[in-house]
Amino acid sequence: MTNPRIVVTGERDGKSVVFSDGEGAVFDIPLMPGSAYAPVWGSDVTPALPTTGESPDARTYFPPPGGFRFCFFTLGPASATLPEDFDAAAATSQVRREIPGLLDVMEPDNPGMHTSDTVDVDFVLSGEVHVELDDGAEVHLKAGDVLVQNGTRHAWRNRSDEPCVLVVAVVGARRE
Repeated sequence: MTNPRIVVTGERDGKSVVFSDGEGAVFDIPLMPGSAYAPVWGSDVTPALPTTGESPDARTYFPPPGGFRFCFFTLGPASATLPEDFDAAAATSQVRREIPGLLDVMEPDNPGMHTSDTVDVDFVLSGEVHVELDDGAEVHLKAGDVLVQNGTRHAWRNRSDEPCVLVVAVVGARRE
């Protein structure tokens, strides 16, 4: 995944201006070969306007209630494998440092399965992916498809030979 260009607007002296225009970050996910995460924008609280365009707090991958995240997520192809010298402890530490909170919702006995207190809107930009739900139910998504994930248990499975790139909007929800 290439680093996305991120242009941010804000207000200065009552006028709309470009606050920043630059390259965003991309983080490889060594626990998932060929996968990467590119955060774009997010906040841990409901935004207030007007804004100067400064980046709000977004400390973890999953937002709290009232918060949101917007990102790109690439799922590596089925053919991607772990390197022979794979260091699981170092990879886990890297993911916890670069994408805090992502591993906290993962089920240790069922790799990839997770549940978060969020509503996710996932748009398949390129490639294809299967979304596994409870009891082995699956939905096959292709480029142009959208999944609205309402806090349910699921896993992403890329069974193709190509990466799958998702555009993801995540909204923090309250589980009752």
